[in-house]
This record gives sequence, structure tokens and C-alpha cells, in this order.
Amino acid sequence: MTRFAVLLRGVNVGGVAMKMADLADVLRSRGYGDVRTVLASGNVLLDADADADAVKVDIERALGERFGYEAWVHVLELDRLRELVESYPFERGRDGHHDYAVVVVDEATRAELLALLPELDPTLERAVAGDGVIYWTVEKGRTLDSLLGAAQGRAKYKRWLTTRNLNTLDRLLG
Repeated sequence: MTRFAVLLRGVNVGGVAMKMADLADVLRSRGYGDVRTVLASGNVLLDADADADAVKVDIERALGERFGYEAWVHVLELDRLRELVESYPFERGRDGHHDYAVVVVDEATRAELLALLPELDPTLERAVAGDGVIYWTVEKGRTLDSLLGAAQGRAKYKRWLTTRNLNTLDRLLG
């Protein structure tokens, strides 16, 4: 069995509304073990006897059937998630800033977002490439109107990325 973190895109943050208990029930009914939701924004820990790609396909199909939407999930082995968090390159918890990991699973999307980095206003936001992620820190209250924040909201990227605050990832790692 492998322990995975499953990150749903667009759940309970202006997208699809679902109760985490219902989400957990769907995943248990698919045979996943030790299912635990974290917060109310689509973060799940579970055990599976399959690889991350198979888990992704199965969960997206199951969520689409149960909740009636095109689900996009990102599945990471828990050890991989730990590596991502431990590799965060900025000072964490700086007063007045949020710390994020942008998980990007498509290389073209990643390249487009990375091309924006030289244009960032460093007094507002900073970002650097990581292994499969873009690490990003941004002034509190400015996330959505920052250059990188606005870019992440583009419809063409929804399938390919999800953003999590490092505090949320810490909770997943428990």
C-alpha cells in the first residue's frame, strides 16, 4: 500500500461545492484505505494498491459520476509531497506574505508560467521553479491580483495545476 495526498482542483473555493464526508465516502466505496480529508477544500490522504496515475484516473471518474462535474485531481505520494515542502526556497511565515506550492503536471503550462517570472514585481511576489512545482510567495491580500496569481486562474490551466498554501501541505503531512 502506498500513502497518497490527493489534491482536488476548485473544490469549495468558488468551484464545485461538496461535503468532505461525501468525498470520503466516494473514495472509500472505490476501495481506498485509511481515507482522511484535511480542511474543506479538497485535500485527502488515502492508501492505494495502485500507482499515482491510476489513482488519479479512477478518482476523477468517480468524482465526475458522483458530483456531476469534470474533476481534476493531483495525486502525490506522501513522501514526494514531503520533499516538495522541505524544498521550499523562501523564508516561510514572513509577516504579511503567503507561501505556496503550485503543482503543475503539464510541461507546456509550466513553461508558460515560468516565462512570467522575470515580469514579477518582487515587492509583491516572488517565484522560482522547483521539481514539478513553482514555489511562490505573495503579499497577503494580493494573491488574486498578482501577475502569477492571475495567470493561475486562467481557464486553460485549470486541468494542469493546483495551488496549495504550505500551511495546508504541512497539515497533510501531519
